[in-house]
Parts: sequence; C-alpha cells; structure tokens
Amino acid sequence: MPRQIPPLNALRAFEAVARHLSFTGAADELGVTQGAVSQQVKKLEAHLGLLMFRRVHQGLLLTDAGQTYLPVVRDAFDGLALGTRNLESRERGGVLTVSVSAGFATKWLVPRSHRFYERRPEIDLRISTSQEHINFARGDVDLAVRHGDGIWPDLDAVRLMAENVFPVCSPVLVEKSGGLKAPIDLRHHTLLRSWRPDYWPRWFAAAGAAGAMDTTRGPAFNDHSNAIQAAIDGQGIALGRTALVGDDLLAGRLVRPFERVIPADIAYWIVCPKGTTGRPKIAAFREWLLAEAEALQQRLLADPDLRHCVHAP
Repeated sequence: MPRQIPPLNALRAFEAVARHLSFTGAADELGVTQGAVSQQVKKLEAHLGLLMFRRVHQGLLLTDAGQTYLPVVRDAFDGLALGTRNLESRERGGVLTVSVSAGFATKWLVPRSHRFYERRPEIDLRISTSQEHINFARGDVDLAVRHGDGIWPDLDAVRLMAENVFPVCSPVLVEKSGGLKAPIDLRHHTLLRSWRPDYWPRWFAAAGAAGAMDTTRGPAFNDHSNAIQAAIDGQGIALGRTALVGDDLLAGRLVRPFERVIPADIAYWIVCPKGTTGRPKIAAFREWLLAEAEALQQRLLADPDLRHCVHAP
C-alpha cells in the first residue's frame, strides 16, 4: 500500500515555521518568499484537513494538531539528515577496492600506496591483483587499472600515462660486457621476453637492426614485472615500459643501454563503471593516481639520460 505522505516542501515549510513561529523567519531560512511559505503551510493543512497554526496578536501559536505533528516531522527530518551525513561520510571514507595486475601492483602501485594512506587516512584502500579484467557487475570492486586501448563502452576510462618501450638491463651487466655500443651487440646477451612478443622485432627494426638476432628464443615470462626483475638481477636484457621501469631507472637499478624507443600502442587506464566517477572515494583515488603518474613523468623528463622514456603527447 502506498505511503500517505504530504508533499515534502509543505512539511519543510511547516517545520521551519513551527521552529521560528514566524513565516518571515521560515522564509529567510528556506530562501523563498513569505507568501511561498504560507502557501505550502496551507497546502499541508488542506492535505491533512487540520489547522497547524493559530494566529494571535503576538504572532503564531501551534494548534494541538500542530504540537502533535511537529515532533513526528522533526524526527523524520533529523533521521534524513543523519542518514545523509552517514552516507556522505561512508562515500568519503571506508573501503575502496582497486583491481590491478600483479605486475602493476608490484612495480608501480604498492611502492607509492603509503602516500595515499597519508593523504587520505579515512579511506581503507584494498588492492586486489588479477591478470583478468575484473567484472564490475559483481559489485566488489570500485575501480581498476587496466592495460589496453581504453575502449570499454560500459566503463569510464581515463589514461593514466602513455608509454614508450625500450631495452633495459642491470648496470652491472653493461659494465661486465664492456658496454653495449650498438643494437647488434645484443647478440651476445640473453633477451628476456614477456608481454608482447612483437615488440622486440619492432624495436630492432626501429633501431636499424632488423633481423639482427632471433627474438623468439630466451626466457619468457607471463608477467612483465618478472622479466624486469630478471633484468635487475643481471639475467639478460628486457624490454621495459615507462610506467613499470621508471622507478628502477631513477634509482639506478636499471639502465637504458640505447636511446632508441618505440611508442607502446596500449597504455594503462583508470576505469570504473559509468556514473560512479563522482563518488568521493573514487574521485580522490583517481586524482591521486594521475598526480603520481605526472610526478613520475616529470622526474624522468628532468633527467637528461631518461627523458626519452616519456611518451611525447
């Protein structure tokens, strides 16, 4: 059975007039004219078939019906106000579940996550790793970082950062080999393969050394972060992507033996279901991610040896 509730504007007007015992005071509070408040009270009285106020020489008094009804209306509005504050508080804080690949978590997100905790301690960030694209319809993930072309019709997608692709290796490996002077020198080293097998041939072609070596041989990893770690450990040469090797290059754990880069044709994107981008927690985390990505790019651009890592807009 439908609830028999008077118009909300009429209830608001009644409650305000009852507190002020003045149409003028209620009008000032509600930001409308005195006449508009009077009309809303009359509408309520007509709906209930009862008078709410009695006009006296000194102003207004509540009738018996008004005195009975006021605490009911006041409690209802107080409950709405409290529920709204609680909902807004939950949206500003509480649990935020983010889905990312294991490699992105290890090489990019986790090393930075403490800065988000410090900035927004009221948000309980939970990082869920998966190689698969998460299904938001399940409802247990708020936001994800995906590697792809950014075309997901059912999602809102913002590019985190564009990337270049280039060889990286341990500085110790370069030192032991006496330096890598030309791409052809890679024939004497192990190529670490992962992610996209076509990128090694594309890089050799861009470097003017197409067919210089067999790029189908060498250790292969299904997680790019493992190939990067193998390169850090001196096991061979990996192809690095800006986002995942930027910190290691800045820290000196990896070096770029050659300046030649090729642009990656896919990138990292921040994605969430359409209609949820305005939620305070999601907006805050997305803003932080973009700021961190921009900070990394600026640090790379400031280093003359690393500025080519940053993909030109």
